[in-house]
Amino acid sequence: MENKKHTVALIAHDNKKSEIVEWAKVNYDILKEHNLCGTGTTACLISEATGLKVHGFLSGPLGGDQQIGAHIAEGKIDTVVFFWDPLQAQPHDPDVKALLRIAVVYDVPIATNKATADYVLKSALF
Repeated sequence: MENKKHTVALIAHDNKKSEIVEWAKVNYDILKEHNLCGTGTTACLISEATGLKVHGFLSGPLGGDQQIGAHIAEGKIDTVVFFWDPLQAQPHDPDVKALLRIAVVYDVPIATNKATADYVLKSALF
């Protein structure tokens, strides 16, 4: 089976940013083989902590979620890892729901927690 370079979007709500950074560190060897992008702060934090090149879009509340959704619709993103915080109200909740919806509509895998992200990243289909 040929190894395909995927484009992976990395997103995390404020209370989950340290968790996604630690996850990226643990999965560095896999992630370094793919194209990475993410919402502004998350992309910056992961890049600084790991040395991985992560293209940053706008911050989520400023439109980053929508930018990633547009890239999904254009076929430019293959997988989304979104550590979201279900216990904290988000001011941009409609954008978050739109991103989740667009990923489902375009049949793009979207991992919303560490366990699912681990399964997706280590799948033979990835």
